[in-house]
Amino acid sequence: MFRRRTQTSAEDSPVPVEDPKPHGTPGKGRPTPKRSEAQGRRRSPVTAPANRKEAYRLARERDKALRGKQRDAMLRGDERALPARDRGPVRKFARDWVDSRRLPGQYFLPVVFVIMLLSMVPFPIPVRSAVMLLYTLSLPVVMVLVLASSFYVAGRVKKEAAAKFPGEDLKGVGFYAAMRSSQMRRLRFPKPTVLPGGLPVALKNTAGAKK
Repeated sequence: MFRRRTQTSAEDSPVPVEDPKPHGTPGKGRPTPKRSEAQGRRRSPVTAPANRKEAYRLARERDKALRGKQRDAMLRGDERALPARDRGPVRKFARDWVDSRRLPGQYFLPVVFVIMLLSMVPFPIPVRSAVMLLYTLSLPVVMVLVLASSFYVAGRVKKEAAAKFPGEDLKGVGFYAAMRSSQMRRLRFPKPTVLPGGLPVALKNTAGAKK
């Protein structure tokens, strides 16, 4: 009687099923990696600076590269990199308006520089006297032309911007355009994107490449 119960209980007890997967093998059939190996894979190889001087040098190189990228973006006229005073469609319109024209203000510094160089050349006394007289008379004339051109540019740009961008803030756009018109073309910032006459700068570069 007791023997039957023992046999029945042994037969009814659940039998552990063997895992069909090989011992130590995860679901995809690969051996389980060690913890050190898994951590090594997650870590990216980083070369630490050897000393403080090396760390400073690397930091300076990173800062220099970042400043170079920002400057290139500003020179291209990228809105995200421009200062607040140069952002917006109104300021872009003012820059293009000035850059598409040859204005007296952009020749002020070159003319003054040439006259100053001539005054330093050891000419004979009569020629030197004539050069100094030219310098004395031309300087105020050029300044008057620059001032007149600045007032003209400020008024025209503000008027055309108001017609083109109704509802936009036009505060300071006339002064902004006037100051740009008094600068040499090569020194303007951001760099001009149009040529005198209105053609884009890219078209000129393309044409030159084809030639």
